[in-house]
Order: sequence, then structure tokens, then C-alpha cells
Amino acid sequence: MKTYKPARITVNTSLLIALVAAIVVLVILFSSQVKWFWIYALVVFALVFIASYRIINYALANYFYHSIRIIYRNIIQLKSNPTGTIPRKIPDDRIISEINRIIIDWEKGNKEEIDHLKEMENFRKDFLGNVSHELKTPIFTIQGYIHTLIDGGIEDQDINMLYLQKAARSIDRLISIVDDLESISKLEAGEMILENRTFDLNEMIHDVNESLELKAKEQNIKLEFDPGKSAHNFVYADKERIRQVLVNLIVNSIKYGKQNGSTRVSIEDHDDYVTVDITDDGIGIEKSHLGRLFERFYRVDKSRSREQGGTGLGLAIVKHILEAHQQKISVDSSPGVGSTFTFTLKKSI
Repeated sequence: MKTYKPARITVNTSLLIALVAAIVVLVILFSSQVKWFWIYALVVFALVFIASYRIINYALANYFYHSIRIIYRNIIQLKSNPTGTIPRKIPDDRIISEINRIIIDWEKGNKEEIDHLKEMENFRKDFLGNVSHELKTPIFTIQGYIHTLIDGGIEDQDINMLYLQKAARSIDRLISIVDDLESISKLEAGEMILENRTFDLNEMIHDVNESLELKAKEQNIKLEFDPGKSAHNFVYADKERIRQVLVNLIVNSIKYGKQNGSTRVSIEDHDDYVTVDITDDGIGIEKSHLGRLFERFYRVDKSRSREQGGTGLGLAIVKHILEAHQQKISVDSSPGVGSTFTFTLKKSI
């Protein structure tokens, strides 16, 4: 947007008015054959120019730009400043361009906010659809077993205990989904208080691997650990939450690993932090899925994921726990090659 300075506007307008007045006087005096008519015309030009300049300058300063400043103050007040005060002195020659810039930025911000709201609305719809789908499966399973028992199956010794056990497993799955949803809600709302302390990460990884050894053997997967250069890596974090991160990531690698494969946890020591890698040689993940991998209930292979169990919230919980520690997690994967999940933790001083 091209703008003109007030002084230039005033001078140009005054010159135009004075020139018109001088020409009129010049024509009148010339036709009347007045001697030295051009001198009178110059005097009229000068006087009209001075008078016009003062009047126009006064009008611009005391009416036009005063009104513009009121508009500017209202814009500032509506946008971000509830006191309605002008945060800094804006020269008259810049105030229109400044208003134009604010409006453009405001329009851009509103567009981004609208896009964000639309994205959140779509996310909400997807989330509600995913929650209802995840809950329906165990609920309908329980319903089927219970109705079968009510309709006479309770008297059949061959199926009554079997169906009760299957219904109990579905109830456990419902409880897991609710617990995970509660954990994510608390993490997102900042209501989960981290109990940070110093602990040996190497020791924790050994414990987690031992606890998951039987699960890994079911898939003939070997759990490995590379502690790096240090026999002990002390970090400062919430011990139980980091254990949850390790369990979720290692269990995930076991689920999607290959028979007779391996899952390797390795640590790399840096100045102020350590890097933890969980690497498997499993089925891998397509690049198109990596950006949404940590979303709630997002599954790369929905049918296979549900067969393997889990709530579909594990990676989302991992992301939120690490973000609560002001750390990040990333993933690198290639189909048929495997995946590596990498996160950092602050070293203990």
C-alpha cells in the first residue's frame, strides 16, 4: 500500500490552490491591462499558498490524523491491549501504513486461528470416532459372552468358565483404555506432577528387559542393551514415567518385530543429556505414517494392531511424558528394515 507523508500532501495541495488563485488573478488583471499584473499574481500566489498550507496542515493534524489515531487506538485495544493505550508513538506519516500492517497481520492470524479450529474440530471428530470404536469392541465382546451365559451357557461346564475368563480379559482392556485416556488428559492439562529424581538409566533398562523377556520369547525376539561408554548413566527425571516410556517403546518393537529378530536399546552420552535409541529389525513403517504416529489411537495397520492388543495410546503417552520432561522423541523407519525410536533425557548433575 503506497502512502504519502502529511507534509507532502499539504504542500502539493497548497501549491495547487495557490496556482489556481494566481492564474485567476493573472487573467483578470491582464484583461484589465493592469500594470505589473504578474507581481500581483505572485503576491496572491504566496499569500494563498501560506494560508492554504496553514489551514490544510491544521485540518490534517487536528482532525484527519486525530481520527486515524482514534481508529488505531481502537484496533490496538480490540487486538491485544485492553487498556486502549498506544504502545509507542507513531509518526503521522506512518500511522496509516501501520494500521494497514496491523490489519493484514490480524487477518493472517485470524485465518490461522480458523484453520487451527477446523483442524481441532476434525481431530475431535476423529478422536470421538476412535474412542467409540475402541470401546465398542470389548463392550460387544463382553455383551456376547454374558448373554450366552444368561441364555443357558452358565450351566455348561465346558464354556461357562471359559466365557467368564474371556469377558474378564475384555474388561481389563476397557480399564486399560480408560486408564490411558486419563493419563493423557492429565499430561495434556498439566495436572500430572512429575516426581523427578536421580536414578541409573542403565539399571532401569536391565530391569525392563528382564520383565519383558517372556513376551519377547513368544516372538523369538532377542532383547539387547548397549550402555555406551559408561557402566552407569544417571539421569534426572520421573523414574516411573520413564519406565513407562521404555516399556511402551520396547513392547511396541516386540509387537511389530519379526520372528527371530532383535530389539536393541542403546545409550549415547552427551554433555548435558543422554540419547536413548530403541531399534528393531521388524516390519518398519511407511514414511506417510510417521507424521501421525504419536496421535491418539492412530494405527498404521489397524487389523494387525488390534490382533496384537494394546489400547492404541502407548506412543501418544510416550510423547506427552517426554514433553512434560521438556524432551522430544523422534522416529526413523523404513519398510522391511525396521524402526528406531530416539529420545533424550537430562543428565543428573
